[in-house]
Amino acid sequence: MTTLQEQVIREFRRRFKAQPEFVVRAPGRVNLIGEHTDYNEGFVMPLAIDRATWIALRPRTDRRVSLYSLDKREQLEFSTDDLKKQPRHWGEYPKGVAWALQEAGYRLRGWEGVTGCDVPLGGGLSSSASFELATARAFQAVSGFPWDKIAVAKLCQRAENQWVGVNCGIMDQMISASGRAGHALLIDCRSLATTAVSLPAGTAVAVLDTGTRHKLSASAYNERRAQCETAAKIFGVRALRDVSVEEFERRAGELDEVIRKRARHVVRENARTLAASRTTDPAGFGKLMNESHHSLRDDYEVSSQELNAFVECACALPACLGARMTGAGFGGCAVALVRVEAAPAFIEAAAAAYRQQTGRRPQTFICQASDGAEVMKP
Repeated sequence: MTTLQEQVIREFRRRFKAQPEFVVRAPGRVNLIGEHTDYNEGFVMPLAIDRATWIALRPRTDRRVSLYSLDKREQLEFSTDDLKKQPRHWGEYPKGVAWALQEAGYRLRGWEGVTGCDVPLGGGLSSSASFELATARAFQAVSGFPWDKIAVAKLCQRAENQWVGVNCGIMDQMISASGRAGHALLIDCRSLATTAVSLPAGTAVAVLDTGTRHKLSASAYNERRAQCETAAKIFGVRALRDVSVEEFERRAGELDEVIRKRARHVVRENARTLAASRTTDPAGFGKLMNESHHSLRDDYEVSSQELNAFVECACALPACLGARMTGAGFGGCAVALVRVEAAPAFIEAAAAAYRQQTGRRPQTFICQASDGAEVMKP
């Protein structure tokens, strides 16, 4: 079977009659625990998955970018000297990255290439961040500026916030930039300090794609951010990250019902994420994932009928230690921690149960933790 890396190289050769000078990849991610905490300056624990955006490319002598997408079957052309927005187009991601890099003072050289992505689009696995980081890696490869993972992650977040118009937190770009093979990363979304965390022994991570899709720019996402900011003001803190579980319980009566539910999720989710980073007990880790899902479903209200169904199907199987929705919610993927020896049978059984319950045909796969954005050998 031809890999995606081989496909983008082959298409590059076909289009340009030459070998690419660089091949870059940047992974998607699955978040094990710590959802809707990143924009509250809290803690998250994602891992970079072994699905990614790939770009085969070569430098140009001017400042133009020419990029063909295998997924869209479409050519993108723009000049870094004349960046103009074309809303709701996949090309806004690379244009946004170019804009953010130049705003930060990077001198960019043009390039031409071919891209492909095997991160499920819109599934809550950060296909957009993987595209942003792959684009940034491409600009770095041809332009020669130093690769600073944190600085570039922040600029890619700025591109998505201010150019694309999606008000995401920093987690997705940070893990795509900084992933470490074989590990999850505990990320402090205030300091951006990262700590490599080994998964509990004998476990594997399963991704369960419901086949439904969210819209990150939907008003519900921004509404929840505003609700969290309201709660932080009532507590007199910069962000809900600064509120302990004990303080929340003591002062919860000061918040109206909806604000209280949103804040309760964030405060307790931060505590769960820190606890998960410290445990080596598979069952204990799984229990924290289950609690996270219940909180996202009932307090933060960002789950969906399909996500709940898939989590229930997963948790009913003996191999499953814990499961939860992952990503912003309203559709997309769930994630499960499973016993490694039973993982292949688990994803088949979970998919069959979900299909029977909902009538939908899901995608399921076991993922491996990979390194962050990098330049590969062509």
